[in-house]
Amino acid sequence: MKKIFKPLIGAIAIGAITLSINTDNNVFANDIATACDFNATSNVNPDYVTTNCLLTETALNYNVPPEIVKAIAEGESGNWRHFDSNGQAIVTADNGIGLMQITNQAGYDEARLKSDLVYNIESGVKILDKMFDRSDLPKINGGQRDVLESWYFAIMAYNGTKPVNSPVEQATGERNAKAYQEKILGFVEKYELIDLQVLPFTSEDFQYDSNSRDNIKFLKMNYNFDLPLTKSKYSFEKGQKVSATTNVTVRTRPTTDSPSKGTLSKGETVTISGPFEYEEVASKKNHFVWYPVKRSDGSEGYVASSYLDFVDSTATPEPTPAPVPPVDSKPDYSSYIKQYADFSTTAWWKDDMIWAIDKGYIQGDSTIRNAKTKKLETHLLPNKQLTEAHFLTIFFRYAEKDALANAKSTSSWGRSGVYNLAKKYNMPVLASEKTKASRDLAEKGIRRGKLAQLMVSYYYGNTVSEDTAIQFFIKNRLTTQSIKEFKPNDILTRAHISAFIQRYDSFVQKQK
Repeated sequence: MKKIFKPLIGAIAIGAITLSINTDNNVFANDIATACDFNATSNVNPDYVTTNCLLTETALNYNVPPEIVKAIAEGESGNWRHFDSNGQAIVTADNGIGLMQITNQAGYDEARLKSDLVYNIESGVKILDKMFDRSDLPKINGGQRDVLESWYFAIMAYNGTKPVNSPVEQATGERNAKAYQEKILGFVEKYELIDLQVLPFTSEDFQYDSNSRDNIKFLKMNYNFDLPLTKSKYSFEKGQKVSATTNVTVRTRPTTDSPSKGTLSKGETVTISGPFEYEEVASKKNHFVWYPVKRSDGSEGYVASSYLDFVDSTATPEPTPAPVPPVDSKPDYSSYIKQYADFSTTAWWKDDMIWAIDKGYIQGDSTIRNAKTKKLETHLLPNKQLTEAHFLTIFFRYAEKDALANAKSTSSWGRSGVYNLAKKYNMPVLASEKTKASRDLAEKGIRRGKLAQLMVSYYYGNTVSEDTAIQFFIKNRLTTQSIKEFKPNDILTRAHISAFIQRYDSFVQKQK
């Protein structure tokens, strides 16, 4: 069964979900059923592809991201089930009805919620839509409807704004992974195959009694997170340029069961060549859809929506440097030449390393003996691999000087102090003191992608993915390279760290 998305009313606009809403329930149900080849009188659960279509079409018709609706259906019913083996709507002990588990909602026809799957889905989406517009719930970055993280509190309210759903544990301030909305967003990540941002809430944002059934009191109503939030993947239009978020296989047909037509490289730009289509194999429960795309060489194929992203056509151009007046003399490097045996006045890293030396972040190795003179010399070793432990030490000299000075070892492992500091700031380091093998990772060369992840995780105070970190580097000019050129798996040398920290420092100073 091949299903192609057909807008029911209106048209999708680039960068936002903007379908008009059909307010006649019977006409709406007929249109949805027709679009998805669904027999609305059936009392048997439809196949996964049909259910995907019903959920997606309904979500788009109410200006709600399909990713959110499908994840809620997953969380409420499990395996997208509405009917039991006897053809009766599933009703839970707390009177939750069917696929969307509509519970004690005034204004909805209970009998129809049980018998009519399309009505059940539409009712759930309308409730979610109403929650998003509530004025007594906090807004994320202005509350843009096509941004998935913006639905955080609407999802919470769908289940209830009770203490059990607090974003953070009141006693510890730690993220409450058991909260309803966290579980639903986890389903978005699992079944849509996309990474969402962890929103850094604090316990000071909410007030509640853990032993009470009273609703949470929201003490902060507007959040403005400096995070690259995630747009819905259902508004790409024919002719629109999109980019691959990772290396991904192009398929002949909209299913992984079809032959490959090559691989898109991460960051490669392609053109959407038609409306999205649903999974070809009815028994596959994929939440995502497939887009037909055209590459620059003219070849065409299908790519899962999960691995496509918007191309920023409004990126700020590189500023033209102000003219620098000529100077009569060259920089004086004589003191550095005298102090460091391997300092070079022609090396690309010379000024970056001088900056770090003068700030006290970089120290040379003074244990190297000159084979000719038999004397000890101090070397910068710019081409030596930068290890994870060395990076942490240098970075904390810059960012947490006092904390580093007071960091105490908690074991016989000499690196435990600096690694405890990394743990404090939720930096996803590789090494740990658990085993010799894990301790040895501290002395291995650090990859470019891992360095970006550690620095950006420190900046946000929460662990982010490597892809998010690299995007942050590019957006904020911590690197001059594109996604495709960044080469996250290349090992860094000691010369690179000075450049990255100096750019990071420039970025941080601009935020003040």
